[in-house]
Amino acid sequence: MRALLYEQFSGPLEVREVPDPTPAPAGVVVRVGATGVCRSDWHGWQGHDPDIALPHVPGHELAGTVAAVGADVRRWRVGDRVTVPFVCACGRCAQCAAGEHQVCAAQSQPGFTHWGSFAELVALDAADVNLVALPDELTFATAASLGCRYATAFRAVVQQGRVRPGEWVAVHGCGGVGLSAVQVAVAGGARVVAVDINAGALSLAQELGAEQAVDASPADVPRAVRELTGGGAHLSLDALGSPGTCVGSVLSLRPRGRHVQVGLLPPEQGRPLVPMDRVVALELELYGSHGMAAHAYPELLALVAQGRLRPDLLLTRELSLDEAADALRDVGRSPGIAVVTRF
Repeated sequence: MRALLYEQFSGPLEVREVPDPTPAPAGVVVRVGATGVCRSDWHGWQGHDPDIALPHVPGHELAGTVAAVGADVRRWRVGDRVTVPFVCACGRCAQCAAGEHQVCAAQSQPGFTHWGSFAELVALDAADVNLVALPDELTFATAASLGCRYATAFRAVVQQGRVRPGEWVAVHGCGGVGLSAVQVAVAGGARVVAVDINAGALSLAQELGAEQAVDASPADVPRAVRELTGGGAHLSLDALGSPGTCVGSVLSLRPRGRHVQVGLLPPEQGRPLVPMDRVVALELELYGSHGMAAHAYPELLALVAQGRLRPDLLLTRELSLDEAADALRDVGRSPGIAVVTRF
């Protein structure tokens, strides 16, 4: 098969012919119809993930068609249209037994723990636990965004953040996950303040329903958010993942507000000095959010089918596999979500 591969961190990204994967007894191989170009893939290529062994094929946001099925798989057949969360659960540990697959103790992640979906084919573990059936009307390009950025934003805003109509929500970083969070929060009846340094990203956030936009490059972001919201956000999300955006999100909250950390915080980039004195004084709540379990997808897919959520509006570029290397190198520079659809 053809795949995008790198042999050293931050090194060359090249499309090559590599061996086809084979399914594990409980796994499947999916023929990739689309795969998103995500900032998490960039972090992996930069060497920020200890699970990655070289050489490596990135890619974790995917949708496609089952091409081969392991002997122990019961729910899936060749030809089924599927997507998968970026966290693939084992289905056996205590966390899985409690339904919390996104924090599975023995999780695998395509594009991190093993070769991913910047390829014609990708192997996935524990298929009966992790695969999500796709309706025929949902394109692979749109479905690919659900595996990481959109599903992650949905869970962060709705389940972890507990958004309520009329609340102010601040979204720090309007890349793919941030723009998804804007759309989800607006659909939930919230009023959104979008924060970014990219004018194009802020403009797209406003098209998606953000009521206010803050250019973070010259602004005192927490002060600006507190002024625009009449005392601070009820819910604030760091959708980028940096020490500055994490701390800025916490400082943007009103008393008894809720911060959700969505963006990755690699230790190599420095650890945030979270103002715990303010957390105590204002009784703030701090949460992490790490993807969304496969069994939680029906609620999200139903809202998409009803037209209440429009992840397709976030797709701004469809690329070939040969163009994926440049997109990965430049991730975050252009607003919206780029998806590889030609292999």
